[in-house]
Amino acid sequence: MAEVEEPLRIRRYEQPTSPEEFSSLIEASNVPAVFVGVSRDWKAFSRWNPSSGGLDYLEEQVGSATVEAMLSTSAPVFYGDLRRHERVPLSFSTFLTSCKLYLHHGDSSKKNSAFMALSDPDETQSTLLDSPDKIYLAQVPILLIESKERCPLENLMEDIRMPIFLKAKQMSAINLWMNGARSKSSTHYDPHHNLLCIIAGCKQVVLWPPSASPLLQLMPIYGEASNHSACNIDNPDLVGNATAQSPMEYAQKIILHAGDALFIPEGWFHQVDSNDLTIAVNFWWKSFMMTNMSEHMEAYYLRRILSRLLEREKNKMLCKSPFANLRCKKMAEIATDFPTGGDESNSVVQRGNINGNAEQHGVILEQLEPFTSVVLHELISLVHNTLNSSGQNQVKASHLEALDVNIENDCTHARTENSVLLEDNPITSIFWTIEPLVLQKVFLVMVHYFPRTLEALVLHMLSPTGAEVLTRKFDEMDQQTTKEQQKEFYQKFYSVFDDQHAAMDAILNGKEIFAFQAYKNVLNLHLGVSDLGVNDDAKIS
Repeated sequence: MAEVEEPLRIRRYEQPTSPEEFSSLIEASNVPAVFVGVSRDWKAFSRWNPSSGGLDYLEEQVGSATVEAMLSTSAPVFYGDLRRHERVPLSFSTFLTSCKLYLHHGDSSKKNSAFMALSDPDETQSTLLDSPDKIYLAQVPILLIESKERCPLENLMEDIRMPIFLKAKQMSAINLWMNGARSKSSTHYDPHHNLLCIIAGCKQVVLWPPSASPLLQLMPIYGEASNHSACNIDNPDLVGNATAQSPMEYAQKIILHAGDALFIPEGWFHQVDSNDLTIAVNFWWKSFMMTNMSEHMEAYYLRRILSRLLEREKNKMLCKSPFANLRCKKMAEIATDFPTGGDESNSVVQRGNINGNAEQHGVILEQLEPFTSVVLHELISLVHNTLNSSGQNQVKASHLEALDVNIENDCTHARTENSVLLEDNPITSIFWTIEPLVLQKVFLVMVHYFPRTLEALVLHMLSPTGAEVLTRKFDEMDQQTTKEQQKEFYQKFYSVFDDQHAAMDAILNGKEIFAFQAYKNVLNLHLGVSDLGVNDDAKIS
């Protein structure tokens, strides 16, 4: 604590502050502050209190809602990167039931037996309840102001009162945070100002200014978890570095009790420990920090600027495809002459569906539109031709189950050399040129008739650019479909992989290789840094 400079020390306010004082003295300084008793006059403070029937009240108000829960295999630590957690739909009433059982059974063995005794028709819900410590309701929206999207927990707004010092702020979102068992977040920063209000329970928050980023082993800026730290703050790795300092030397710890609120400025790193059964609400709003740049924020400004330049460079790289439209036009021209379904496809139908009755899922190979059939045929041909030219046994569409996985080394080597150029990868070019729902239909056909072909495509033939384009197409699909349709599609898509995590790793690793190339371009273009090796990014992060 002694190492923290006085201007960066967290202030504590026992009395409410005015909007003018907050804006001019607290928010403008970009330094955290604790406000005692902010939420004590909220209806939620008494109505949501678990020790006085608050869980029953919440169930009456919004128990029928379905929320997204954070499921972690590394509990009680909940990491922000996609490789170590997943978002799963969960009935809010089911989660509240688990909290009640956890509250009433102090002995862990009794807790487990109580969870096992739950009779829930949904197998997923029951599985989640068997491990309550692995579930965290993190950032569940109560109100989304910017998108104006209807939120399942919106009825809870009547129990929440906007703190008076935020009255003039333009809110982005108001969220619920709730855990049954103890939980710990990974160290991270947010791209907006945050007021965290404790309704029930207790939280410990550890904070660092953005200027402490060199101590926190930040995740690569080109990765999907760029706002997170890879550092284990409880046991930091300082071996082999005589000048290394523990990040805890520059940390400030704050204990928040029910009623308290903590202002966490944009860009400040924080790690949150929550006690059993903790309920909190947070407010996010846009800041105007760039108009009042502070020295201790410079590292954060740099990362935000690099992130913006990185996204722009990735878009430029994807647009460097002079023949992409020509390929699309050529495929459209031959679509009318191509037999629907193709020879290989029809032969598969005659021998029977590989993966069950596809017609039940709305996927009938012989009824595909001509253009969709062309895309399907092109992808299958490209996979087979590439595998065959790599010295593998000759394989046909219906026999890809016997694929020799040794091809992975050859394909991995091939796609690391000059593979980020869209022109050099016909599979990526196909992804780039077709509509997202056409690609979705092609994938569904492959799931049911050519599962091993799809598996080979993703695991062994997806270039870094292909991974980037594919995930963008997934995003476009999501914008054009409902939540239920999205869930059904991704379940079918990933069902073809023996190891679903390997499939996600292949896609995420490809995206990061693509983003790293864009990152090198940005550094070369804007900072004159060239010849950056794959392991050199840590020197710049």
